[in-house]
Amino acid sequence: MAKYCATGFSIRFKGNASAMTGVPNEPPPAVLNISRYCIGGPAQYYADKTALVVVPDLDDTSTDERWSYRELDETVCRFATGLVRTGLRPGDRLLVRMKNTSEFALMFFGAMAAGIIPIPTSEQLSAREVDYMLSDSGAAGMAVTPGLEMPEFLPDIKIIGPEEAKGFYDLSMTAYARTKADDPAFLIYTSGTSGNPKGVLHAHRSIWGRRPMYQGWYGISSEDIMVHAGAFNWTYTLGVGISDPLANGATTVLFTGEKHASAWPRLINREHGTIFAAVPTVYRQILKYSEEDRIDLPTLRHGLTAGEPLPLDVSEEWRRRTDRVLYEALGMSEISTYISSSPTVPVVPGSPGRPQTGRRVGILAADDDSVEPAPPGTVGLLAVHNSDPGLMLRYWNRPEDTAAAYRGDWFIGGDLAMIDKNGYVWFDGRADDVMNAMGYRVSPAEVEEVMTAHKSVSECAVTEIEVRKNISVIAAFVVTVPGIPVDAETLLDHASRELARYKCPREIVFLDALPRTPNGKLVRKKLKPLFQPGI
Repeated sequence: MAKYCATGFSIRFKGNASAMTGVPNEPPPAVLNISRYCIGGPAQYYADKTALVVVPDLDDTSTDERWSYRELDETVCRFATGLVRTGLRPGDRLLVRMKNTSEFALMFFGAMAAGIIPIPTSEQLSAREVDYMLSDSGAAGMAVTPGLEMPEFLPDIKIIGPEEAKGFYDLSMTAYARTKADDPAFLIYTSGTSGNPKGVLHAHRSIWGRRPMYQGWYGISSEDIMVHAGAFNWTYTLGVGISDPLANGATTVLFTGEKHASAWPRLINREHGTIFAAVPTVYRQILKYSEEDRIDLPTLRHGLTAGEPLPLDVSEEWRRRTDRVLYEALGMSEISTYISSSPTVPVVPGSPGRPQTGRRVGILAADDDSVEPAPPGTVGLLAVHNSDPGLMLRYWNRPEDTAAAYRGDWFIGGDLAMIDKNGYVWFDGRADDVMNAMGYRVSPAEVEEVMTAHKSVSECAVTEIEVRKNISVIAAFVVTVPGIPVDAETLLDHASRELARYKCPREIVFLDALPRTPNGKLVRKKLKPLFQPGI
C-alpha cells in the first residue's frame, strides 16, 4: 500500500481508490452535553475571564454586555431551570423565535443544558415558514420576542415570552443534563431540493466533531478574541462565533447594531480582535466602502470565511490592503465545516483547503453507485465517512431523504469536487439545484412553490444569476396566466410577504414558456442565457 504524506493528513491508495484521512478522532465520551462542553467545563478554569462581549452601539460602551465564564455558566443553568419549570421535558423541541440579542444564545444553550432540543430560526422568516417549522418539528414550546412575523394561528404549545424569560435570571441553577453523545441536541432547518426546508437533527457528539476545526481552520487558543459578523440566530454564529471560542477558553465578540461595512474594522480595533469570521460578501463590503486604501487592523491575526465560495479578487485585495490572510472553509449544515485552510494549511488560491485532520473524506463517482473513493484528480461527489462524530443523526421525519444521502458508509452532501495529489479540494458546483444566497442554502423548489401560488403565475422556475463579477442573485423566470396581467414589482412584493428576505428573487423575467426537454422536464441550465440585465 503506497502512502502520500503531508501536513495533517494522508491519502491512502487501495487499488484505484483513495480517501483523505488524518489522525483518527478519539471517540466522544459516553456522557456529553454541548452546553457543558462549551460553557460549564471552561467556566471551571476561566471563571472570571470575559467569555462573551455583545456590542449594540460602537459609540457607547455603556451599552456593552460583558459576560464572564462564571456569569454565562450560571445564567445558562438558570435558563435550563426556567425551561423545565414551564413543563418542557428532555427530548421536547423548543422553537427559538427571538431577535438578535444575547437572550437568544441563553435560550439556545439553556435548552440543551436541560436536554431540550432547541430549533434556532432566522429573524427574516415569514409567518408561513414559521408555521411550517412548528408543524413539522412538533415543537412543544416556542420562545418569542415581539415584532417578528408569526402565524395567525398557533398550535397548543407553551409560549415563552419576554416577561417569562426575564424571570429565568433569578431562578436557581439546574445541573447540566447527563445527556449521551448520541442523544439529540439541536434541530436546524435547511433548504434542500424539495419544496419545504428539512430539519437536520444533530447529536451532542456534534460538538466533539467540531474539534478538527480548532487548528484545522481557526488556529485558536485561549488568548484569542473572536469577532463574528453574524447574528445570534445563525448556526454559523452559534458554532464558529460562540461554541468554539468558548470551548477553547477564548473571548467572543458579537455586534447587534447597524451592520454597515465600516462597523467591522471599528469593532475589531475597539475590542482588539485577533480572529474575524464572516461570509465573503462582508469582506467585499469592507473593502468597497473603506475610505482608506490601507485598512489598519493591528491586533488581527487572520480572517475566516465560509458560507459561499471566496472570490479570488476579494482574497487578494484583502491581503494587499490589510496584510492579513483569509482562511476559507467549506461545509454543510449536516456536518459544519470539514475542508479548510489555516495557519498550518497554506492557502492555495481557488481551493477552500484540505480535509481537516481527523476527517475521512473521499470523492465518489457521480454517475454510478460505487462506494469506493475515486483516485486523486477525479471530479465527483464530495463525501464524508459516517464515522465522523460531527455528522448529523438524521433528517427530521424524512427517513427516505436520510437513506438517500448515504452511499454505503459515506454521506453525500451534493457538492461536486476534486481532490488533487496534494490533498487540496477543488469545488466544482453542486450536483443538485440548491442555490446559495449570502451563505444560506436556498431551495429553488421552495421559492417556485411560493411564486406559483400567486394567481397570475402559471409556471415559475428560479436559479442564480451572476449580475456582476462574483455577485449572484436569485432570479425568477415566470410564465403568466393568460388574461391576468401582472408586473415584476407585484411579484417581488408577493415573495417578500411569504419568504425570508434572503430567499426572495431579486429579478423577475417573463417568458412565454419555460425551457423543457421533449419529455417535459425543466432544463434549468437554459434559464441563465434568457436573463438580459436591464430588460
